[in-house]
Amino acid sequence: MPNRVYRGPHDRQPKTISNRTVNGALLPCTAVTVGATQFSQATSPSGGRLALLSNRDFYALGHFDSTDQLKTAYTSGDTGVAHLLEPGQEYQWAVAAGTYTNGQELTVAAGGRLAAAAAGNIVVAFYDAAGATKAAGDLADVVIANFYTKA
Repeated sequence: MPNRVYRGPHDRQPKTISNRTVNGALLPCTAVTVGATQFSQATSPSGGRLALLSNRDFYALGHFDSTDQLKTAYTSGDTGVAHLLEPGQEYQWAVAAGTYTNGQELTVAAGGRLAAAAAGNIVVAFYDAAGATKAAGDLADVVIANFYTKA
């Protein structure tokens, strides 16, 4: 399913927030903090209500070019669309550079990307693909966790 942040389950639609603007050039597939009027880039899983910035569906409609809408940043002041995270949902999420394994615990790091969780970090998702080495900003399939602190 190319050009889609939400990967499933497909028996229902994910909950989204779409009545706030972004406060910078934010990329889809990265974590944001939901404010009263804006989405701000999250750099950790704490510090506010966490959501995943989505692509704008209408940008992909009718466009048959090579632009990847999941890697096209919002412009500051644009109205954003963000997914509310629920355990068990599957998404594409940008990751930090590193080697990942199936089921690996992930936390929110710089740029709203996911990175390997260390002891004491809040786990927000699990890597959900065959093991791979990823470059910074690569998209990865993940499953949302019921947030907990890694022992």
